[in-house]
This record gives sequence, C-alpha cells and structure tokens, in this order.
Amino acid sequence: MGSAGTEEPVRLQVDLCLRTLSASRDPGEIVHALRTLTRNLEDGEFKRLHYTHAIQVLVSAHCFGGSCDDEEIKKLWCEMFLRGPPDQTLLLLLDTISSTGECAALEQCMSVLEKFLSAGRLQVLLWSRCEVGGACSDSPQLRETIIGRLAALPSITCNHLHTDTPDAFLPQQYYPLLAASMLDSLEKTCCALRAGQDCSLGFVAQVLGKVCIQGYTQIFETLAPRLSSLTRVDPLWQRVTQRLLEKVPERCTECVITGLIRSLSGAAAVSRLMGNLVVTNKKAQFVLTHKLLLQQYQHTTALLKSVLGYLALDSERRTLLKQVLRSVCQVWCNSSAVKHTSVEQQLYVSKALLLCVALLSHSEIQELRQGNCMLGGVQCRLDSSIERIRRMGMIVGECLSHKLDTPGSQLKFQVSKMKASCILQKLQMCSSHVSFLDSQFEGSAGQSVPSEAGRGSDSELDSDDDLTPYDMSADQEKKKSAPPRYVRDCLEALMSSDDAERVELSLQQAEALFRKNVKATQEVSVQFSKVLLHLEDRYSTPHFHTLRQNAMVALTVTDVKPVVDYWTTEFYSLNYSLRQRMDILEVLALSAQELSEPIINKHAGAQPISAVTALEQCDDITHWRQIVEKRIQSKTRRISKGGTQSVKAVPNRYAPVAGFFFFPLLRSYDRPQVTFDLLGSDHLVLGRLLHTLGLLMHLAINAPVASQMGRALLDFVWTVRFHTDQMVRRGIVFAVCGVFLSMPGENLLTELGDDLMETRAWLADVAENDCDADCRSLAVQSLMLLDKNLKTQLQIPDMET
Repeated sequence: MGSAGTEEPVRLQVDLCLRTLSASRDPGEIVHALRTLTRNLEDGEFKRLHYTHAIQVLVSAHCFGGSCDDEEIKKLWCEMFLRGPPDQTLLLLLDTISSTGECAALEQCMSVLEKFLSAGRLQVLLWSRCEVGGACSDSPQLRETIIGRLAALPSITCNHLHTDTPDAFLPQQYYPLLAASMLDSLEKTCCALRAGQDCSLGFVAQVLGKVCIQGYTQIFETLAPRLSSLTRVDPLWQRVTQRLLEKVPERCTECVITGLIRSLSGAAAVSRLMGNLVVTNKKAQFVLTHKLLLQQYQHTTALLKSVLGYLALDSERRTLLKQVLRSVCQVWCNSSAVKHTSVEQQLYVSKALLLCVALLSHSEIQELRQGNCMLGGVQCRLDSSIERIRRMGMIVGECLSHKLDTPGSQLKFQVSKMKASCILQKLQMCSSHVSFLDSQFEGSAGQSVPSEAGRGSDSELDSDDDLTPYDMSADQEKKKSAPPRYVRDCLEALMSSDDAERVELSLQQAEALFRKNVKATQEVSVQFSKVLLHLEDRYSTPHFHTLRQNAMVALTVTDVKPVVDYWTTEFYSLNYSLRQRMDILEVLALSAQELSEPIINKHAGAQPISAVTALEQCDDITHWRQIVEKRIQSKTRRISKGGTQSVKAVPNRYAPVAGFFFFPLLRSYDRPQVTFDLLGSDHLVLGRLLHTLGLLMHLAINAPVASQMGRALLDFVWTVRFHTDQMVRRGIVFAVCGVFLSMPGENLLTELGDDLMETRAWLADVAENDCDADCRSLAVQSLMLLDKNLKTQLQIPDMET
C-alpha cells in the first residue's frame, strides 16, 4: 500500500506538469513545471517510469521553439536532458534528429546533443553499464539498440543533416571522444576492482566491436597508445584490457584485433594487451595464425612482425608459432600457389616465412633442419617466368640457407647487388637477416673503394704538382686491326677469326654494312643469319648482345623473305637453347616494327621494344598497355573532340610480308621435341611467343591478311587460355587485344561469329577472377575494345525519308 501510495502522487504530479508544458503559454507556469520535473530527476521511480515520456513532451512542446527568449526556460529544458538517464536521452535525441525536418525542434535537439557529448554523458552511460546490476533490467533488444546508436552516431546524424552536420558529430571528433569515454570507464573499473567491487566490461566490449565492424578502427588511434602506456606499469590494467578483448563478440574479433595490432608498436605491447587470448579464443587464433598471414596480404611488415613476435614471446604461444611456420612453409613450397597467387601475396608470405625462421631458437632450428623442405619453394620460384618471383626465390633462399644450413652447404645466387639491396629494403626483414645480407651485398662493394687517407701518404711522397700535364682528351687508342669494309670480310672475321679486336670491330660495323650494301648483303643473308644466331660472346665484347641483335635486325629488314623464313624455321628446330629461341622472337618483333614504319619516312634505326628486348624484363607489360591504351583512345568517341578517330592507312613494308612473319610461328607449336616442349615445361618461351604474335598482329592493322591472322591467332590462344603461368596468360590476353585492335570491325562478326560471345565470357571471367593484376587490366581493356566494335557494327543507320 505504501509503495502504491508513493507512486500515485509522483504520477499525478508528472501528468500535471506535462499538461502545463503542452498547453500553457505562461512563462511562470512553464518554469514552475520544469523545476518540478528537474527535482524528480533524482527519483528512481521517475527515471524508470516517467522520464522518457517527459522528454518526448519537452521536444514536441510549442513553447520551446526558436521564438522562446526566456533564458531560465532554456536552462531548465537543457537540464532535463543532461541530468536524466543518458541512454534514454541519447535514443530520443537521435530518433528525433533522424525523423524531423528542418525546424526549430531539430535545431534545439542538435544543440542539446552537442552539449550532451561535451558534458561527458557518454562516460556516464558507459560506466552505468559497467557497474554490476546497472543494466540488468535492459532487454536484449534495448541493449542492442543503445549499442547501435553509440557506434553509428556519426552515420545517423550525417545521413539526415548532410552538410549541416556539426563538427562534434563527425567521425574525426566523435570517435576520439568515445575512445576517451571508454578509457574513463576502464579507469573506474580498475578503481572499483581495487576497492573489492565487481564490474562488467561486456557492454563496453560490444560497443568497441560494433564500432570496429562498421569500419571505424581509427578509434584505436586514441585507445591503443594510452592502453600500451598504462599496461606497461600496472598489471591490473593488463588484466582489465585482456578481459575487455575477451568480451568482444566473436563476429567482431577480427576487425578489433587487426585494428588494435595495427595501432600498436611492437610485439611486447600486443602481448601486454592481449595476453594469451590467441590460446583461449579459437576465433582469435584463426585470425592471428591463418587469416592475417595466409589469406590476406595487404598488411604492413610492421603488423607481421607484431603478430609473429607476439606468438614467440610466451611459452604457451610458441607452439602456435611452430604451427604457423609449418603452414607458411607448406604454402611457400606449393608450386600451385606460386602459379595461381599474385606476386604481392607471394612477397607477403615470403616475409612471414623469414620472420618465423628468425624467431626460432637454436634447438628449434635443429628440429627444422631435419625436416627442411623449403628448397622446393626456391625451385618453384626459379622455374617461374616472372622475374620478380625468380629474384624473390633467390633472395629468400639465401636468407633461409644462411639460417638453416651449415656454412659449407649454404646457397649463393648471382644476383646483382643493387637489385638485392632493393629487395631487402622492401622486405624489411628482421635485423639479423638484413645485417647479414647487407654485409654480403654492400660491404664488399665498400671495401673495393680505397680510402682517401690511404692514398694521402703516397701522394705526398710522389707529388708532381710542379709538372704541367699533357692534354690527352682527344687521344684515341690505336687499333691493331682495321674495321672490315665489305660484307664478306665481316662474315669471314666472325666465322674464323681468333682475334678479339677484329671480332669486336666486325660486330660494330655489321649493321652499317648491311644497310649500305643491300645487294651484297642479300647474297649471303641466310648464311650470315646462321653465323649471328650461333655466335657466342667468347671475348666478353662490350655491348655484345646489342650489337648482335642490331645486326640480325638489319639483316632481316634488308632481305626479308629468306631471312624471316630462316628465323621461323629454326625457331622450332632441334638443339637450340631457350635463349636462342628468345633471340629469334626479339629479332622478328624489332624487324616487324621497323618495317611497319611509313615508307615516306627514312630509316632512323630500329627502336627497342621494352617488352621483348630483355629476358630480365619479361614480366614488364608497360609497353603493351601503352599500345592498347593509345589505340583505345583512337577508337573512343568524345563529344568535345568530335567524331571517332580512326587509324589512317599508310603504305609500309610490313603489310605485304606480315604473313611470312606470322603464320610459320604457328606451324609446330603442338609438336614437342626432345629439347623443346612449348606447351610443357618451356612456358617462358611460350609467353614470349604470345607477346610477339600479339605485336605482329597489332602491326598488321589495315593489312589485307589481318583477318586471316586474327582468326588463326584466336584459334591458337583458345587452346592455351587456361594456362597456369602468369606470363603466358598475359601474352594470351594481349594477343586477343591485338586481334580486336587490328581486325576490321565488320570482319569480327563475319569471320569469328559465335566465337565472339564465348571469347567475351572468358575475358569477363579473367577480368574478375585472375590472380594477376596485369591480366585483369588487359582483359578489361580487351572487353572495352570488343564492345566498342560490336556496338559500332550492330548500330542501325538512320533511314532517310
């Protein structure tokens, strides 16, 4: 009876005040009603049963519009929101802002919400849920709603207010404020625990998880440094922080852990904050030992160091470090992974492998030596046609061998010092590996430079400052042999001479002799081609490969049909090295480019093509992309530039002989030989062949034979379109792109027909799913070309009336 009697006067008093606020226009009555309500803010019954209804009436009351100038009324009105239960206040203000149009009530709610945030009401809200029993009466639905509003306040307000959003509601200001409120709650929790009181961190952990899963992990920019500092000196803070992370919902574990580790500096800080969470929490274990290391590769090296160092710092976690090492080794040695994953991901796994090995103890290294299977991964990468992958295999192989093998059996590859240093800087490996390899690659170079101090003593003894030096700037070294003046003399010198100087002079003069003496060159062109193809650099001639290549190109353009027939025949012949076959393709590509120049232009020398000039650059398709993009620009119609720009047909020497270059290269590709298996192990040559065919196709634009070439090339690439090697797939897509660039649009439909739709579906799959970024990019550009051609050909012309 007593309780009911107390409740009734409170309810009647509240109802009377609310009716006054809704209907009265007398400032005195309004002030009296507001004072009565504010006095009841300390009453638990009022806050539990009547507060929400009271502030709803306050928001909708007409006396609090923009025309109200009574400062006391405004002060009491704000006090009702800033002294009441913060969760109910926050829910009502956000609901009102998100559902109200531009009016005085919206402005008033925005103003009071800013004051709500600046007055520290978020701290009160969070701490009220940390106290035991503070949120026991909340339903799960209400709890989830409050968490959602706290985590998404910037999104809720910005979606409705747009450019009128106050700065306090923007993510840049709100989330640091929320982080500070969380830190305040954690500090009060530590004080309560010291006083022997129980606390709950479940609500704060859920808010943190909700914020992170919505993508705002920058909250750790405020949380992580402060927690790292506090846990360094106080074990209780370590316990509280670890308990907080344990309470994070499972679905939020990944984003919380990733954001935390990214914001911390070093494995020791991660260990203090996370404790043995990776041991007790299966989701955290999966994220840290598998997902961050093997499924994702966008993270920094610093994060890798923190994760693996965290696993190595505790005896209970070292078991997981060994497990991680086994998993990373398995991926590193998987030849299928080398073929089907991007270069960036392989680099990421390589860094993880080296860091794991560096963290092993001496006894663990002995165990690893007994079952060492990492050399298989090195071999897989050395077999790759991508230079970056091969270089990666050599560098990582040397590091692993230095750590695992005995001094007499360590691997040593011939990698240029500059390239090795660049790779090591990118890898940013642990100090032991970097210092060792830096000393190996850079220390030796430094030792070869004599010091200035060492030279000083000799120079003082033998000083010739008083003597005037002779001017020898124009002096030339006297040659024992004279340069050849005739083509046959040059041929004889290259065939039989044992004089290194004479061979060098013959190579230097060969190109000029071929171009100057056309008739004499044509008489011995095939014989000279054979000599140059088999010529070896016996005397370490300067610029040997460039001189030899220029001479072979000059021979080809001087006597096209016989020499091209020789090149294409020898390409599939027995007993040639892969280097010689690659040389043939390079010469054909350079010769075709020179012949494709307009006849009106005089010869200016063969211009190098970056994608087919050096074996070491076989994974560089920048030039191919430039060709494709240039042609796409010419076929793209822009309103500001007028109509479609087309490639103007001009006479050149390549169009009549394009078939001699092209079709013989497709003659025997499917016939494996003892020393050459194009569709098997020799995929490096296959990739170069596809790029060369694509270039030959591209240069044949407007040639009469272009349609037949395009049809034959598509038939060829269709048989190898699912090749596992990245370089081959790049060549396939480039070849298809060359077909779409060079074949006339009307012939695409008549010659290819139904194959176009199947080709388009395959290109779409490559553009979406291929692991190589260059393949995806070329496939997208090929689709653009194909769609452009089809739309142009299928367009119905306007009928004249």
